[in-house]
Amino acid sequence: MTDKAVDVLLIEDNAGDAVLIRQVLTECPIPVTLHIARDGEQALQMLTSAHFKPGLIILDLNIPRITGPALLERWKPEETPIVVFSSSMNEAEKARVMALGAREFVAKPTDIDAFSDAVCAMVTRWIGGKASECQSCH
Repeated sequence: MTDKAVDVLLIEDNAGDAVLIRQVLTECPIPVTLHIARDGEQALQMLTSAHFKPGLIILDLNIPRITGPALLERWKPEETPIVVFSSSMNEAEKARVMALGAREFVAKPTDIDAFSDAVCAMVTRWIGGKASECQSCH
């Protein structure tokens, strides 16, 4: 584990979810710098910038301008893990995004503690560390 903050790109149009995810990440032992794109178009601009290489991308599927699946079709990550974090329960959509290169599909819990646990687990699984070290994880 490193002391250098890892850039995480959150692609999320729901302001409440974005605030909650930011809060959860401040309580995790892994230093993270959170960048937020509110739609697929903004995310694509950030991802195609030569200066921005996130260590993890958390992607909501139902975002404006360019949807999550369309973003995955347009931008192919080389080494950056993409975790889809969505309230969608559509199995065909899940299979599609996994085929397009997402590394994991995590259903957004409606329970606040489960939501926090899911976010912390994503970060620790893909960036490193132990979920038990995260104070927001139960």
